[in-house]
Amino acid sequence: MTFRTNAEQETIVLGYALGKTLGKGAVVSLRGSLGVGKTVFAKGVARSLGIREAIVSPTFTLIQEYEGTLPLHHMDLYRIDGVEEFELIGGEEHLYGEGVTLIEWSEKIQELLPDETIYVTIALADDGSREIRIEGSTL
Repeated sequence: MTFRTNAEQETIVLGYALGKTLGKGAVVSLRGSLGVGKTVFAKGVARSLGIREAIVSPTFTLIQEYEGTLPLHHMDLYRIDGVEEFELIGGEEHLYGEGVTLIEWSEKIQELLPDETIYVTIALADDGSREIRIEGSTL
């Protein structure tokens, strides 16, 4: 399904709606160029899990963990080189955990992603809105 959002709050609401459909072990791939709104979308997912902490991009920490109705593991793989480095940081254990895992730049570890991964692709449109395509979800 494809959605269009015109403001940050609309992107958060869409993330919230998707988050409400997620259960234990869900993996969500967030794709799109730098600054397109992946972390904004993640804020909505976090809110749906009852997380009130500020959600920030874990670009420098790689993995940020939050406690809510389900644990949330938010990864940003922008700074890693690929599968081997991902495995060295222990990232694979989060792909099959008890919580929800959101992965920015997941294309770097595509071959490790579970078959049930939900793909969220965000693109900036010419008019400044965001086109958000969600695949693999019942949303």
